[in-house]
Amino acid sequence: MATTRQAEASHPFRAPVIFAILVLLFVLEGTTSNALFTGSWNTSLAILNMGLISAVMALGLNMQWGYAGLFNSGVVGFIAIGGLAPVLISVAPVDGGWGAGGPRVMLALIVGLGTLALTALTWSRAPRNWRVPAILAVLIAGFFVYRWLFDHAVVAIEANQAAQYGNLGGLGLPVLLSWPVGALFAAAAAWGVGKVALGLRSDYLAIATLGIGEIIVAVLKNEEWLARGVKNVTGIPRPVPYEINLQQDPDFVQRAANWGMNSAELSGIWVKLCYAGLFGAVLILLIVLAELSLKSPWGRMMRAIRDNETAAEAMGKDVTGRHLQIFVIGSAVIGLAGAMMITHDGLMAPTQYNPLRYTFLIWVMVIVGGSGNNWGAALGGVLIWFLWIKAESWGPQLIGLLTSPLPAGAIKTHLLESAPHMRFIAMGTTLLLVLRFAPRGLVPEK
Repeated sequence: MATTRQAEASHPFRAPVIFAILVLLFVLEGTTSNALFTGSWNTSLAILNMGLISAVMALGLNMQWGYAGLFNSGVVGFIAIGGLAPVLISVAPVDGGWGAGGPRVMLALIVGLGTLALTALTWSRAPRNWRVPAILAVLIAGFFVYRWLFDHAVVAIEANQAAQYGNLGGLGLPVLLSWPVGALFAAAAAWGVGKVALGLRSDYLAIATLGIGEIIVAVLKNEEWLARGVKNVTGIPRPVPYEINLQQDPDFVQRAANWGMNSAELSGIWVKLCYAGLFGAVLILLIVLAELSLKSPWGRMMRAIRDNETAAEAMGKDVTGRHLQIFVIGSAVIGLAGAMMITHDGLMAPTQYNPLRYTFLIWVMVIVGGSGNNWGAALGGVLIWFLWIKAESWGPQLIGLLTSPLPAGAIKTHLLESAPHMRFIAMGTTLLLVLRFAPRGLVPEK
């Protein structure tokens, strides 16, 4: 078994072959028009851009699971809180929003944090007999003061231009600045979860992350003063040109004509190439930094803790502290990807945060790509996203082919109507095949 694993991990051509297959798939999608591929570079580049963002998400999860064995079942929550950053940083301020209740909201948040800090101080300083009554008194008093400040502020903010805005708005800063801010938001949430759950058994972390993920999504859906809730925020600024502006540029129109294309088609391709350059640069930078850290003494320590926590703790390593460290770093990378995705979409819609898409699928990417291997996780992210998108069109074609010999009736109708769900079956089948024939992933850890 050890010899098999060593041969699997040390195969020198596996990663290049998978990368070549990926390139071939995207080229076929862009150039070949048939039942399997669209023959559109716009479609191919659109899939590639979301694949690159998914690869960043998979890289962050790989840091947590592949480096330290931490099971994060709330990936969707950290993506969502990272996606909040472009709304608060780059969207233009709402006239009257901050004046209606902004200072009061900030004061309420300060009171809430102060209540938690005072509770911790009371626990450590109060006499044992008075500890529980004192903590209850602090929590009750802090709660009522917080609600008195917060509720009045929320009502005032949501009443300000309610039909069009009803929220605080953003700061109007460059949108690229929101990407590291999204990472900081996710890191702060991860630090809070980790301080509570990482000192306990590993299954508590899975439960805590599952809960915090759903809480974050629920807050974004219901707190309209923050990001308009389910009313959505549109018009988030771009770091790349707008297609309509390119189409109105005479030089660009002439360039499109020289290349034998219309300006509308070329503008879409040009914008997607700009996004691909940005996302690819971020992904490569993260992989390089992750590889350097993994090969450093810190990385060797993390893998030692992952492989045997008891032995590492016996050698004086702070296991809980290192777990918290890598959990925060991995969540920050996931939050960065969430900010990138909202910037790419130009839309903040909390209802889009589906755990099947933003937790389960990211886990499939890491497992299929190869947990513990940064390049494997990234390749798995792009590959699985391509299959996820194409399964939506390939599934009905496959079901139609398989059911063609059947007579018309209820069974055939049911199968044809269920064809859109083939992508879930395809992902499950892909995962099972990889676990059976390459249990350590397509590009396993060395």
